[in-house]
Amino acid sequence: MTVRKLFLILCFISSCFYLGCVERKLTIVTEPAGALVSLNDEEIGVSPVTVGFEWYGDYNIRLAKEGYLTTSTHRNLQRPLRDKFPFDLLDDMFRTRVDEYTWNFKLEPYQQPDKEELIDQAVQLRKEALVEPNSIMPPPKAKKKK
Repeated sequence: MTVRKLFLILCFISSCFYLGCVERKLTIVTEPAGALVSLNDEEIGVSPVTVGFEWYGDYNIRLAKEGYLTTSTHRNLQRPLRDKFPFDLLDDMFRTRVDEYTWNFKLEPYQQPDKEELIDQAVQLRKEALVEPNSIMPPPKAKKKK
């Protein structure tokens, strides 16, 4: 076999390893739409919003919309079996695919708190905060004898 044929065969085999690719997309939908979405402390847009991602795992999500309570939570995006070693090598090698995930959130309307209820909570917190100074001090240290 000549060097040229060997080179062509190696080029063909190696090109097979570069045929496939994976595109990952995460869509965040809120009800009602129009909430500002932050993913891992980075603003990504107004819902519904789609963003590409590189890794699976835990994501912090913050949703803010005027007239609604701000929601801060986290979600775990599980890695599918086909994306784990050694399956990922075989799966990614020969085909192109798009992995799409959607997270849905329902925003709660903001309700003005009752003034009397706020005052009662403040009085209760003040009572809890007022503690005898000696009750939180550590006991005196015993003197060492020489």
